[in-house]
Amino acid sequence: MRYLLLAAALTLALAPMRTVAQDEPRLPDIGSSAGELLNPAKQAEYGGMMLRELRNYGYLLEDPLLDDWLQSMGNRLGSNSDRPEQPYTFFMLKDRQINAFATLGGYIGMNAGLVLTAQREDEVAAVLAHEVAHVTQQHVLRGVERAQRDQIPILLGMLAAIVAAQAAGGSSAGEASEAAVASAMALMQQNQIDYTRSNESEADRLGIRTLSRSGYDVDAMAGFFERMSFAMRGNEGGYSAPDYLRTHPVNTTRISEAKQRAEQLKRGSVTAVTSVPGGGERIERMDPFKVQAPPPSSSNPLLPAGFRIDPFDPTAEAVGAQFGWAQERLRALTANTPDEAIREYESLRRSGPKGLSDAQQYGLALARLNRQPAAAAVELSRLLDAHPDNLWLELALGEAESRSGHAAEANRRYDELLRKMPGSRPVALTYARVLVEQGGKEAGRRAQEILRPQLARSGSDPVFQQTFARASELAGDTSRAAEAYAEAAYLNGRPEQALIQLETLKKRGDLDYVTRARVDARIVAITPTVLELRRQGIRDPDMQRR
Repeated sequence: MRYLLLAAALTLALAPMRTVAQDEPRLPDIGSSAGELLNPAKQAEYGGMMLRELRNYGYLLEDPLLDDWLQSMGNRLGSNSDRPEQPYTFFMLKDRQINAFATLGGYIGMNAGLVLTAQREDEVAAVLAHEVAHVTQQHVLRGVERAQRDQIPILLGMLAAIVAAQAAGGSSAGEASEAAVASAMALMQQNQIDYTRSNESEADRLGIRTLSRSGYDVDAMAGFFERMSFAMRGNEGGYSAPDYLRTHPVNTTRISEAKQRAEQLKRGSVTAVTSVPGGGERIERMDPFKVQAPPPSSSNPLLPAGFRIDPFDPTAEAVGAQFGWAQERLRALTANTPDEAIREYESLRRSGPKGLSDAQQYGLALARLNRQPAAAAVELSRLLDAHPDNLWLELALGEAESRSGHAAEANRRYDELLRKMPGSRPVALTYARVLVEQGGKEAGRRAQEILRPQLARSGSDPVFQQTFARASELAGDTSRAAEAYAEAAYLNGRPEQALIQLETLKKRGDLDYVTRARVDARIVAITPTVLELRRQGIRDPDMQRR
């Protein structure tokens, strides 16, 4: 099992590492070679490999609606950071412990528990802005530099730290293998993703500035810190002691500094504090409007290719309006079972003075979607009357209609949504998955037709690839299905399996020239990843058993 492999490798590596790390200065000097250690392409490669491995462990929650919500918020912050040219990838982990972290290549993860604890979107944005600052200041890369000096493989160290954090307080924390990993990797966790106090302070300073530039409430950072502090002392809300507080310690000084910076921003002046050689600091007064990043736009030459965010109007109703729906969708999807989710909502109903909010009623309907689709459809229809043109409700109602025997009505609803939003990933994927559920060759062909326009930009989307594979299979397009299944295996952290599937597909005699060339290109691209994982000591357990 991969958990045991990681534990064994790190147990051997950690003893000498701790001694060296303790003797190092807490702040990297100005001449740090971190930028030369890994170029941006290599950083992105390691970040992507780590994300695929986390998928393989089953930690990620990949839902089209939630993905779009998180990435849109992250893009807004990234484009207003000190490095708008840096590509950022934001992803959600299904665990309900409170945590967030940044890794190489601009990959930033957030646990569902953090969103469930937040009271508004501004607080989630405050945490994301803090993590973005860790990326812009290369705190992650400097930590990797230290790890490499200590002879610890980069990918293995990053992955081990995150796995340990997830295993420490997750729903499956009682399993012996995960407990062993958490124990064996405690020191690695401390060294790999625990930042110095100076790093944390710097990330707070820059993060709150990014928060302000992006139109969010700057008071949200201190407000969330205060609630985290209460959670640490009183364990409120039923959550275990947040791992986030171990890697991002909150104290009264940090809270008061966040409040002070928020007041300065609201008064129209910012105190810029930068570290200087010798451990001192330089303080400057700046006009916050003079340090803003260029307006977010697809024509901005500083933004990476393909990077786009919608024009931002801080007075628009859309800012933060999706938070309640996103939070309750997360609550429903991260419960261990639908029955557990229903019980949770019943508890919320009893404890709330006004019962369930509309967003919570939506979450309850999602929990009932599989077993009671007709009842869910009635409730979702009522909510849609109260919140017309709400995409979260529209997509769920279509699913409920299809599962309760009204497939034609559901398909008409999705066709209309597709007409209004032809480029929407949530609409296309939800509609295609509903068609795949309905089954049959015609449904498969229609699902293929819906998904094809997004093929070019969905190469790194495992949900898309899996859905397209099943649609192609239903449609009788077996070679295209085999390609997509192999791609899904690769993106889900099984590159060795993907390689075998592609090699098998290549042997077929009915492939046309274009398909064969495409398969050859993917074999060439995937092979180095397999070799690098082997070098890092990570093997596919299914392949090892053969």
